[in-house]
Amino acid sequence: MEKTPQGTSVGVDDPYEFAGLCDYLTGDGRCRYALEQYGHDPEFARERAQNDHECPVVDPEHEWSWADCPHFRSRNRERACIRCGLEEKRMAHDDERPLLEEHHLSYARDGETLSHEITVYLCRWCHAKVHNSWARITDDAAPEPDAIAELEGRRTREHEELGFESAAERYGDEKSK
Repeated sequence: MEKTPQGTSVGVDDPYEFAGLCDYLTGDGRCRYALEQYGHDPEFARERAQNDHECPVVDPEHEWSWADCPHFRSRNRERACIRCGLEEKRMAHDDERPLLEEHHLSYARDGETLSHEITVYLCRWCHAKVHNSWARITDDAAPEPDAIAELEGRRTREHEELGFESAAERYGDEKSK
């Protein structure tokens, strides 16, 4: 199983199994990295420019995979834990700790520097289990009771905010009584 630089588990054997499309891939199959970040890797940008900035992974003439691309990045955008399915519920103007945390699946291998960013979302309870034990992301898991209680507490506060209450009622205006 893949490990972090500190030696803790990331919960998967192959991070690319959980990678979606590259964040730099445009709708028409071009590499946004080569178009916008050409100064960071001029040789890569020149190679892509020769092919009209076409992404070699999606080009049927190439046999590239996401692992072959030196600038691949895939960050999950779904706001739910990929292990237990707990959905995020953020409260506006509140500094509460988020229910979901970004979890990095790819780290440097054999002392090399990290080249690919592959991240998914895990609830903080699953995140702790994956890093602190043998838990895997693919485990059949249900949200922890504490996680459900936290989510329901946030929903209750949200519903209270949606209810109408006049300013006089809210702030105890004595004149309106």
